[in-house]
Amino acid sequence: MQIIKAVFFEPVGCLADFPANAFDDIAARVYKFEGSPARSRSEAYWRLLDLMQQSGTALTSAQTKTVEELELQAVEAVELYEDVVPALSALNTMSISLVVTSSLSTVAVNRFLEKFSLAPFFSAVWTRDSAGGVKTAPLARALQSASFPPEHVMSLFDTSAGLKVAKEMGVNSILMIDDPDEARRMAMEAPTGGIVSLHELPDAIRLVAENAKTLTLDQA
Repeated sequence: MQIIKAVFFEPVGCLADFPANAFDDIAARVYKFEGSPARSRSEAYWRLLDLMQQSGTALTSAQTKTVEELELQAVEAVELYEDVVPALSALNTMSISLVVTSSLSTVAVNRFLEKFSLAPFFSAVWTRDSAGGVKTAPLARALQSASFPPEHVMSLFDTSAGLKVAKEMGVNSILMIDDPDEARRMAMEAPTGGIVSLHELPDAIRLVAENAKTLTLDQA
């Protein structure tokens, strides 16, 4: 692994525990999904992203408003994970570029950053609106806009769907581990690494830097 110069964050599941019912409501009301409620917030979110990607038609202004209102309701219902601010503060002292790469709407992401006073930590913010799509689109725009080589980027996800997105973009994938049994299943996606808490992320990046330095010296 190369020295890490940037970390990409998807707020859903990595910075806060968003309510699944908000995403299920969008799926049912806007995309006419009639399946069972999702078992978890991450399943609900990524299932919704699949529906958005597969719809093939632009939303009406009324539908867009409905989606944004439900996402804003979700933002108002969440609490930030207790390790977020300490971890982001530590990463800022390491000269690591921190970027939001989210498939949420711009209004939802902006409200999330405002609610928890997180905007100063991030050098850039990409949403499905500004990136022009979901899943890989925000990561692609972030890589392109700042000319980040993918091998120097870490991206955090808590689902196998997210790990597949990271793999497709060629960035290092870090699995946020909530459930050990689920983590063992997601290990089949071969993430670059995994952490239980964001407190571990600065040390993980320091370890990568030390290993890269040692490898360079060995090759000299």
